[in-house]
Amino acid sequence: MVHANRTIGAELGGVAVEGSGAGLRGQLARHALLPLRLFLGATFLYAGIDKLTNPAFLAASGAGSLGEMLRQVHDAAALPQLVDLAQQNPVVFGYAIAAGELAVGLGTLVGLLGRLAALGGALISLMLWITVSWATTPYYYGNDLAYLMAWLPLVLAGTPMFSLDAAWAHRRRRHGTQLFG
Repeated sequence: MVHANRTIGAELGGVAVEGSGAGLRGQLARHALLPLRLFLGATFLYAGIDKLTNPAFLAASGAGSLGEMLRQVHDAAALPQLVDLAQQNPVVFGYAIAAGELAVGLGTLVGLLGRLAALGGALISLMLWITVSWATTPYYYGNDLAYLMAWLPLVLAGTPMFSLDAAWAHRRRRHGTQLFG
């Protein structure tokens, strides 16, 4: 048996792979992305709530503020132009990041527009990597790059299991292309 054949029975992105079965291996393959989805969704939801409930973070200056962090990372960022943009109004930028993290976290957890939510998470992680954690050495000490890589399987596969996306796809298959009615 070739190693690549061990994934037979998987359903990836709603498309069944040849030989899909109800065996344990097939069940595990169909649910392989669920732990990653739950972790990333809960983490981003928590991050958004944490930012919104931390008045120090949403301040333009002072200890623990986004404004202060932007000043600290400016010269070490891969794209200091992004930091300059955020520094124009750090409070608004802080609310935007928090709202983005909330949307990504909720979308990922409930599986609503799963690929779009994962893409949003990947873009937030990319933005944080090239600004905040770019200068971290060695690179594997910075978690933003790892989060970016963790989002990519969900960008590719979406949320095909236990999700609103899956429920809507099932409804479309049963009732044709009509979503409602």
